[in-house]
Amino acid sequence: MRTLQESLLAPEVRPSVVADCQTLIEEEVADKSGISGTATKMAYKTVKTLASSIIPDAVNDLLPDFVAQLEPFWVDFNGTDETDFGKFLDARGEQVSTALLSVTDARAEKSDRAVIKKAYNTIRSSGVKSIEAALPRLGALIQKYAA
Repeated sequence: MRTLQESLLAPEVRPSVVADCQTLIEEEVADKSGISGTATKMAYKTVKTLASSIIPDAVNDLLPDFVAQLEPFWVDFNGTDETDFGKFLDARGEQVSTALLSVTDARAEKSDRAVIKKAYNTIRSSGVKSIEAALPRLGALIQKYAA
């Protein structure tokens, strides 16, 4: 069994993973509704306005840390008879979300860009629920490249 690092971070695969992650993020943001959805959409638009490449650059930069957080779940998944990594992650939603948010929390804390921190802090409180909602798509994306 290949590790997620070997599968997702391989130089010939990584650009496709980053592009698919950007699409996943855009789909998840577009699916948001209500007051918190409006806040998320505004924060996303603010960040994208700063630089058009900020999202793919951030995904590419954070990808190794996200992969490291997801690796234990991938190992556990491969030790089961389950065939859908998205469902597997979804069943462990809070645990997976907390692991992934530890990456962005650390990055936001280190940022010296006030507008980035403000945008992140605006949506952070809904982070666990937002990530949980994305886990089926995220699992499918990962399985596409790692299976």
